[in-house]
Amino acid sequence: MMSIANYIKDLLYRYDCVIVPNFGGFVTNRISAKIHPNTHTFYPPSKQVGFNSNLTHNDGLLANYIASSENISFNEANSKISDIVSDWNSSINLKPLKIDELGSFSLNDKNQLIFSPCNKVNYLNSSFGLAYVKSYMVERTNRKVIPFVPVKEGPKKTPIFLKYAATALLLLGLTYVGRMGYENKQEEVNFAKNQKKLEQKIQSATFIIKNPLPTIELNVDKALPKTYHVIAGSFQFPENAHRKVSQLNANGFQAFILGKNKWGLTQVAYASFHKKTDAYQSLASVRKIDSKDAWLLVKKFE
Repeated sequence: MMSIANYIKDLLYRYDCVIVPNFGGFVTNRISAKIHPNTHTFYPPSKQVGFNSNLTHNDGLLANYIASSENISFNEANSKISDIVSDWNSSINLKPLKIDELGSFSLNDKNQLIFSPCNKVNYLNSSFGLAYVKSYMVERTNRKVIPFVPVKEGPKKTPIFLKYAATALLLLGLTYVGRMGYENKQEEVNFAKNQKKLEQKIQSATFIIKNPLPTIELNVDKALPKTYHVIAGSFQFPENAHRKVSQLNANGFQAFILGKNKWGLTQVAYASFHKKTDAYQSLASVRKIDSKDAWLLVKKFE
């Protein structure tokens, strides 16, 4: 059985925010690769952890992950989280609370929660295994450079046999160039004749299709499965789930049966979304106007 800190760390590698109900949200921030100007150390891109004490609503992400990992119910997972949060709050009042590989918490003079992140862990998957690299400075020494002084030499006479050899090579080169030019000219003339004959054949040809094939229209469904679902409730009896859908639709929602979870409970959803930001906005709206017990399920349905 893992501790809740390990569950939070696992989720931070896949999600940008993990909310601990009634405590706060751990949020990861993307940091680009950088070079320290003084130590000349190269750091790879990373995701470091921050904390937002205003994110206290239960979105269901942490509880669902604990329930799935430990094979317990969703309510039991929420109860476990509640007990740990209670222990954390009691410990912070006495001394700073340290959570391995996440950071430490303490209270300031105004009794406000202060978070100091742990910078030893990089939560960016694409940078996994990349460590920082230190580049040592290159020491330069002052050395005397001896200038190069060219040596003057007297004029050299070219042997007479080299002059005759050069003249012969020049005549052979001119003969070869003239022959190549003549052959290239003949190839251009022949190509022009063949091209003209081909154009005449194409112009005289007629293409007729007596029975053209009918046009086929294909309707391709490019919709991708939605991952984020705002849940209204889970019901043991399907008829209660259908009754809940009818009730929500009568109140102006477009609710539907999402399916059954691993415990055989029929889940009713207010709506489903591709983007997490849209799902959070919908969840906040539902909690404000309909039910504070609504929660967010993150799962792909094929």
